[in-house]
Amino acid sequence: MATLPKIIKTKATVQQTMSVDIIDEYGDRHTKEIACEHPLTVYLNWVEVVTLMTLGERPSALVLGYLKNQGFINDLSAIESVMIDWETNAAVVITHENTENLAQQLEKKTVTSGCGQGTMYGNVMKKLEGITLPQPQIKQSMLYGLLEALTHHNETYKAAGAVHGCAVCKGTEILSFVEDVGRHNAVDTLAGEMWLQQQTGEDKVFYTTGRLTSEMVIKVAQMGIPVLLSRSGATQMGYDLAKKLGITMIARAKGLRFQIYNGSDNIELDVKGHESKGNQD
Repeated sequence: MATLPKIIKTKATVQQTMSVDIIDEYGDRHTKEIACEHPLTVYLNWVEVVTLMTLGERPSALVLGYLKNQGFINDLSAIESVMIDWETNAAVVITHENTENLAQQLEKKTVTSGCGQGTMYGNVMKKLEGITLPQPQIKQSMLYGLLEALTHHNETYKAAGAVHGCAVCKGTEILSFVEDVGRHNAVDTLAGEMWLQQQTGEDKVFYTTGRLTSEMVIKVAQMGIPVLLSRSGATQMGYDLAKKLGITMIARAKGLRFQIYNGSDNIELDVKGHESKGNQD
């Protein structure tokens, strides 16, 4: 069991949504909720790494998940502390791990298609070499149960829109759900949370409301999760990577609809006839 880092919060929370007055197409005035974006500048051993735009729901997990997914840190037990200061919009991670090559790593980055222009640093595919994901069998009825359970989340989206939601699930149980202004922030938060809790991903399903891009596939593979489920569609590179890495990719999943892009042999279609073709609209 790794020693967990000390989490220090000088200001624990920030506002998730706020009310504003809007005028509709008829000239009528309404009060609506909008999502709040907060800049959070991440420092690793006092070296500035990135500024994330985030709802700020779980900043410690977000920062640790981001740094781990980017390959800047790997040893949880080497992390001394994580300091979140919303007065200065800063997050400082202090680690005993060797970060001498950090500046060199920061020079090599790929701008991804993530909301707010996400980035992946270094040779991300090289880091995935040797990863072997399990091939769990999943029942169609379980997918329907999970999709139904997910409809009871998305609180910020329901109130204000403009955010993505991601979840780590086991069977029809939602183990953790998070929303953020970008899907890459949401997946990093869940990755950091799993890392802190020292959970493994082989028996999990990852759900996202966002599209299945190469970035999403890479991060889910880094988490060791073999099944990726989305309400949205897939990109060509996301599809190619899912096939290469052996990730079961299911897109356009909502209600009783879903499309299997990869791993169809892992899905048991156990809902027959009209039960699977019922009210899908």
